Amino acid sequence: MKKKKIRIEHELRCKHANIIWPLLSTDAGLKKWIADEVTREGENLSFTWGETWSHHEIKSARVLEEDRQERIRFAWDDEADTEVYWELLIERSDITGDYILVITDFALPEDEESLYDIWQQNLEQLHQSTGL
Repeated sequence: MKKKKIRIEHELRCKHANIIWPLLSTDAGLKKWIADEVTREGENLSFTWGETWSHHEIKSARVLEEDRQERIRFAWDDEADTEVYWELLIERSDITGDYILVITDFALPEDEESLYDIWQQNLEQLHQSTGL
């Protein structure tokens, strides 16, 4: 079954891309809101949820495309479909001047709601850890 593309928009209430960009593209930034531990070596990233000494999950991803201060696109290493990715994009609002984080991801129809929930939890964590 083919995965469906989903798009989530979240206003960041920040007018400076240089504050936002490291949160989307560095291991230290991603660790603040995506996973418990993130390591990045070049184009390869490792995400860990849970404590490494107890129950945990590790997933690897690679950077497919990166336009500095604008967007970064990843693919999970275990994803068989080459057209599936997840992307973090920042756009400036014409009305407020603030940046908007646009998340693109893919899910099977039966997993769509849980994927939205995961991203909402991540965005709440981003707000709690950074104020954005």
